[in-house]
Amino acid sequence: MVQRAVPGTPEQVVAKLADYQGARARSWPENVSEYRVLAGGTGAGSRIAYRLQATRKRVRQVDATVSAPDATTLVEADQNSSLQTRWQVAPGAGEQQSTVTATTTWDGAGGVGGFFERTFAPIGIRRLNTAVLEKVTAPAD
Repeated sequence: MVQRAVPGTPEQVVAKLADYQGARARSWPENVSEYRVLAGGTGAGSRIAYRLQATRKRVRQVDATVSAPDATTLVEADQNSSLQTRWQVAPGAGEQQSTVTATTTWDGAGGVGGFFERTFAPIGIRRLNTAVLEKVTAPAD
């Protein structure tokens, strides 16, 4: 889980997070490549795909559909696995501030491989979600 205070009202922040053709397209860190919008492009009903280099040897092809259970939540659910990221936006401490919580879940592997996945994958996921959040909510130049 990543939680961070960011500038902007909840409506403004959700709009940036939901902009898969613009703000989100520019927000991916180096370990994400081949990003593309397959359907929609703004909010619920969008479908995005990308290549996630989880480790030097482990690559995951993500094909995610986007839903919005409410006005302050986006859920990106991978169609190839149980991987799911939930972005929730709440009012922050200040008038022009919000708090964003990104929670990623998945059903991990079993055995020794699963042990390493449960140990190290959360670190990588936190880095990924932090990088996306920093870039997507950065003030425009």
